[in-house]
Amino acid sequence: MKKTLILVLMLAALSASASAQQRNPVVPSFTGAIEDFKPNVTNQLGHQYPMVNSQGAVRAQLRAPEANAVQLDIAGKRYEMTKDENGVWTGTSDPQDVGFHYYQLNVDGASVPDPGSIYFFGAGRWGSGIEIPSDDMDFWQVKNVPQGAIEEKYYWSKATESMRHCYVYLPAEYQKNPDKKYPVLYLQHGNAENEQGWSAQGHTGQILDNLIAEGKAVPFIVVMDYGQSQNIHLVGQYAPQPQPQQAQQGPGGGRGNTGPDAFQTVLLTDIIPMVEKEYRVIADAQHRAMAGLSMGGMQTRRITVANPTTFAYVGQFSGGTISVEDVQGAAGFQQTNKLVFMSSGSKENPRVMEAAEALRGIGMNAVGYISDGTAHEWHTWRRSLYQFAQLLFK
Repeated sequence: MKKTLILVLMLAALSASASAQQRNPVVPSFTGAIEDFKPNVTNQLGHQYPMVNSQGAVRAQLRAPEANAVQLDIAGKRYEMTKDENGVWTGTSDPQDVGFHYYQLNVDGASVPDPGSIYFFGAGRWGSGIEIPSDDMDFWQVKNVPQGAIEEKYYWSKATESMRHCYVYLPAEYQKNPDKKYPVLYLQHGNAENEQGWSAQGHTGQILDNLIAEGKAVPFIVVMDYGQSQNIHLVGQYAPQPQPQQAQQGPGGGRGNTGPDAFQTVLLTDIIPMVEKEYRVIADAQHRAMAGLSMGGMQTRRITVANPTTFAYVGQFSGGTISVEDVQGAAGFQQTNKLVFMSSGSKENPRVMEAAEALRGIGMNAVGYISDGTAHEWHTWRRSLYQFAQLLFK
């Protein structure tokens, strides 16, 4: 049985690798690179590679003397790397958009992380990430300002009958003002990422520390939880009643995949009550916000429209839009809501400005924001959080 399971997993991994290779064509290394490469900010301590130059081209190196072929896999292309007499492979990508990018190396057909990079969770795995410098990186840098804290929190979920895990940003003044209560933002990651994304790739703590220190944002708490609904299995009274053909048991005694509404149940049943019990928050809709990127933005729309008097502030970052029809079909949404914020990268074919204008036409406070020169990636979402945070709870 174990041998069969191992064989199945190996075949699945090979299939996934072959599928990824088909999606990412192999091309020659970029030959027009300006030779001003510098070690990247995401490098592991003491590692010179990977590097990025002034054009935004990425150069990777790997010592693998017995390998037959190595490629640098980034942004949908695999670039051929060449081996020198010491068995060191080097390859250079085309210039990349500014911001954060996941990447990997392909060694004789196996996709692996770059040992020179810090590892991040994204694309459904722990792997390498690299930062292409932009002119506006300052807003998410660590500065000499009062520092908040990102707390790791475990809690019991009644809906899933399991321990769950989230991160909670606490502003610098939280511990110094034991009698003060704070607004709270529930902030969700994207598909194939996890609850670490907003603090690690998104630099949420640094963005908010800097905004609060500059007086551009009021102090508030941020809760970053895991939202991949296909891995959330509801049990007992919280599980939807399956159709007869779907009645097989899911992992841990649950009832299998519960679809896109699973995270909504966990959020309302477990996460919000836990936060309002364990932290000093103002527990009403006017001091509660929800936002997310990509999949998290779509979850935000679905949850806030389905619970129209629960959140007064709503943010969608590259996660679609809220329409006039959504608002008009959700009794109490317009009366409760203080802000709908919708954003997108300029390279994502955005429709957020039109959607915001339509909502303003029915008397709502709606803001559209476009991140110039970026696509569906973390710098778009950092910029979005930076803009959104300045509008919250005022």
